[in-house]
Amino acid sequence: MKASDFSLPDQKGKVHKLSDYRGQFVVLYFYPKDDTPGCTKEACGFRDNSKLFQKKDTVILGISKDTVVSHNKFAKKFKLNFTIFSDVDKKVIKEYKAWGKKSFMGRTFEGTLRKTYLIDKKGNIIKVYENVNPLTHPQEILNDI
Repeated sequence: MKASDFSLPDQKGKVHKLSDYRGQFVVLYFYPKDDTPGCTKEACGFRDNSKLFQKKDTVILGISKDTVVSHNKFAKKFKLNFTIFSDVDKKVIKEYKAWGKKSFMGRTFEGTLRKTYLIDKKGNIIKVYENVNPLTHPQEILNDI
């Protein structure tokens, strides 16, 4: 299945399209919120494994509904060395079915689901990861590439 193309601003406000990354593998990961424990662990796991992803010709792209300003602070604080997109209107998040019901401390609400798509060099989705464990997820993807 072809991955839907989109245009979103990154943590510096520069707009990218998913199709800009054709010719390499793409890890497109959706996460709930900047600078929260699980999201920070997941982002730092991608950061710490970035050389291994590069060796496998793979780019990491994160998406959340946080603002460009929030992303910029998050990226600087944790020295993130990959692109994180701001999708404040949740258009891409919903298009990729990464928006849904969540539970936290007995409360149910709608929010961004922790979900990842592995996209091949031609722009096809080759694997979908749901209910991701932020601690082991980067290694799980490296094993699959």
